Amino acid sequence: MNALLQIEDLRLTYPSSGFRKRSPEILKGVSLDIAAGEAVGLVGESGSGKTTLGRAVLGLAAPTGGRILFEGHDITHLDIKDRRSLARDLQVVFQDPYTSLNPVLQIADILSEPLIAQGIEGAEARKRVMALLDRVGMPANAAQRYPREFSGGQRQRIAIARALALKPRLIVCDEPVSALDLTTQARVLDLFVELQRDTGVAYLFITHDLAVVRHISHRVAVMYRGELVETGTTAQVTSAPTHEYTKSLLLAAPTCDPDRQKARREARWALKTGKT
Repeated sequence: MNALLQIEDLRLTYPSSGFRKRSPEILKGVSLDIAAGEAVGLVGESGSGKTTLGRAVLGLAAPTGGRILFEGHDITHLDIKDRRSLARDLQVVFQDPYTSLNPVLQIADILSEPLIAQGIEGAEARKRVMALLDRVGMPANAAQRYPREFSGGQRQRIAIARALALKPRLIVCDEPVSALDLTTQARVLDLFVELQRDTGVAYLFITHDLAVVRHISHRVAVMYRGELVETGTTAQVTSAPTHEYTKSLLLAAPTCDPDRQKARREARWALKTGKT
């Protein structure tokens, strides 16, 4: 199967602000493929480099080595014009539903923006906006309301609708449910799964939560200090991990059973200290 997205030996170093201070390498030769219609979960703790990888794919961070291919075309260092054209196929859903939507615009205007930018206006744009709202389970009257009038889960649904507006091939999802309560998380994750089933869109799903990737991903890639330390099917990585870091992430996942939670803490401490 041909890859929709190919990340090859990607490296990224942010400029240092101090005199003669060595710049840290955030990405250290990362390689990862995503097929059309596939959901790949990218998992790691804060500071692991997973969000930087997503930003590099979106053109928001400039790699210092390696390359990124989309449908076989090198998109590593696109100019503004070509990046705008790529928006038809590559979209994003950010983490915070409270700040990702312009508070002074009505929802209809927010959803119309990407359509208008691609030359779709008037009745056709309005028609698509209403269809998008319906697609993500929002009422029709949401179009004339403002983001502040909605809950966090509803705002994230609207953000997903905006990402879907141009019928993209791939959506980069950067911690899209981490700011939501558990019940709302489950509903939004179900929406992601349903949308993928119906549209065939692929996801690069960035998260720190292995429970989330179990729900949505076909494959999982685990990132630690700028490197991928383990990749495999979701079942393989979440039930029989081979890398110590992945095992630690699994043990860090919370559970409502206090006895199991205690056992996990003890097992994680034993793994960290090397004691059994």
